[in-house]
Amino acid sequence: MTPFRLTFESVRVRTVAVPLARPVVSKVGRFDDWPLVLIDLRTREGVVGRSYLEPYLAHAARSIVPLIEALAEAEKGRPVAPCDAFGRAARSQHLLGREGLTLIAASGLDMAAWDALARAASMPLSVFLGGSVGPVPAYNSNGLWLTPLASLADEAAALVAEGAFRALKLRLGRERLADDLAAIRAVRGAVGDDVRLMCDFNQGLPLHDAIVRCHALDDQGLDWFEEPIAYDNLAGYSRLARELATPVQLGENFYGPRALQRALEAGAGDCVMPDLMRIGGVSGWMHAAAIAGAAGIPVSTHLYPETAAHLMRVTETAHWLEWQDWADPILEEPFALEDGHLVVPDRPGNGIAWDEEAVSRYAA
Repeated sequence: MTPFRLTFESVRVRTVAVPLARPVVSKVGRFDDWPLVLIDLRTREGVVGRSYLEPYLAHAARSIVPLIEALAEAEKGRPVAPCDAFGRAARSQHLLGREGLTLIAASGLDMAAWDALARAASMPLSVFLGGSVGPVPAYNSNGLWLTPLASLADEAAALVAEGAFRALKLRLGRERLADDLAAIRAVRGAVGDDVRLMCDFNQGLPLHDAIVRCHALDDQGLDWFEEPIAYDNLAGYSRLARELATPVQLGENFYGPRALQRALEAGAGDCVMPDLMRIGGVSGWMHAAAIAGAAGIPVSTHLYPETAAHLMRVTETAHWLEWQDWADPILEEPFALEDGHLVVPDRPGNGIAWDEEAVSRYAA
């Protein structure tokens, strides 16, 4: 059998702004629309690999496009080999730095390259990587922001019903501890004690306040405290992880697998949740997941539920998938939800295709 080979030809990059059904309201701001950067990696053989990035800010989305195009130009005519390309991209950025937008751009191309290879092999990405298709346990992260307390109960019930979810994410860090406690009571009163609650502070507390607040909430039966303080305060995270009974979660701001390794060496958390655009796409995820797996640390996902679901099927210590439907409006066929799980479909590649009419409608 002749092995398939692909040759990098060109890239098409577009930006869209998708309206959110429930606005994001957190310590980092309010977002009514969600910017996405859509990437189509075209090969000489006619196979197209797709991916998207979620850069939070519209002006960041516009800044990422020329970086992706510059990296793509350097790959033109080369074999599509994402591990090789990712290494070249990293080395090319030594003078600018291997974090921030440069790594994000490389991650977007990496995800598209892996999609192209799996499509060429007529395999779902998870199968191409040595795993299988099927369900991945997920929690609903589509709401329960820092919105009025009176709205939380009805919203929690609606979030459970969206996919028979058994777990939800609740944002905490209101001005008063009493309001955080009231938020937890409201959600539990609506969905019962059997629905698990992950809580996210979105880096909203200084260390002193985080010590006081997390100790006060340590008996609430929460699944984890996510990013109570600034993501790079590893000493502070180490202290929280030592002192608290509730697991400490971090990792969405790890830039590359080495950042995850440094956090684990510092004892900075009990579980991790890499973000695909920061960890290094599929290539970076596979390296990071191996490090976490060797340490026995549970690995959850942050954003990108479609590609992330494939990767959870091949991650040794896979924990929870964070589900949002924010990209669904521009997808031709969103993944199915069944009994609190996102189901990896038996489709080639990462399984996503653009709804071109919607892409045109939301073009930014």
